[in-house]
Amino acid sequence: MSAREDRAVGGGVGPSVERSTNTFLGDVWVNFKRWNRKAVRNPFVLVISLVQPIIFLFLFTEVFGTVAGDAVNRGIPGISYETYLVPAIAIQVALAAAVTSGVGLVNDIENGMFEKVLVSPMNRAAVFAGKTAAEVFRIAVQVSIILGLGVLLGAEIATGVVGAAGIVAVGVLFSLWFVAFSNVLAVVTRDQESTIIGANLLQFPLLFLSSAFLPLSVLPPWIQTFAALNPVTYGVDAARALMLDRDVMTVVETSVFEGTLNAVVPGVAVLTALAIGLGAVAVTLLSRATSSDVQ
Repeated sequence: MSAREDRAVGGGVGPSVERSTNTFLGDVWVNFKRWNRKAVRNPFVLVISLVQPIIFLFLFTEVFGTVAGDAVNRGIPGISYETYLVPAIAIQVALAAAVTSGVGLVNDIENGMFEKVLVSPMNRAAVFAGKTAAEVFRIAVQVSIILGLGVLLGAEIATGVVGAAGIVAVGVLFSLWFVAFSNVLAVVTRDQESTIIGANLLQFPLLFLSSAFLPLSVLPPWIQTFAALNPVTYGVDAARALMLDRDVMTVVETSVFEGTLNAVVPGVAVLTALAIGLGAVAVTLLSRATSSDVQ
């Protein structure tokens, strides 16, 4: 008897039960391909999420480079502002690109595709994992582009190719928590404008109330306090440590590791915990969603 012809126990009569032969990895792969194809067909959002950080990179280095460079040299002597800024822009790219994740989910909800996914036999966690994997891939490419542009502008990656790969990895890890957050907003609001506004309201305060553009030592005490709780600070400091090959962590002091790792390990630990926590919330909301929720 085939899986399609299984009968209810008892009378041997009853409706046939459809059993899914999907695997978790298979569902992840299907969703990975679908979201990448969707991005290729509508590249406008991707371009916008990359152009904004590029504008910041050029404006900050050209307009504020001299003034900000003096402040940077007081905090971290001997580096150019271009070198100091590039890790921050890499994190900004990850943040801006992560916003588009929730927008894409809302688009699926509005055109009915999400409802079709909900009634399909696909694993809900695999749906989110495949979608996230596609976005992580695109974010890795965008961060790599920023690093390339930064080098062309005069930034130096002291740790070479290995350090550059590490910065990309930190950018990807950083993006995971905001990808999860924007998807939570999408499921909760089910509205594109609300998702965009909610995510963007956080984006710039998080960036400017951190160590992204200036050393915390030259900023007001209340910003330093907020920065200690700000995920951007941990992402930027970890990426900057890899860029400079030195311990530049501004909010966690440790000597357990050696040199650069004293900044990278605490930053990675905080970002990992945040990504797991918010990722669990996003998967839970997706798992509990029903087709009536999104109509």
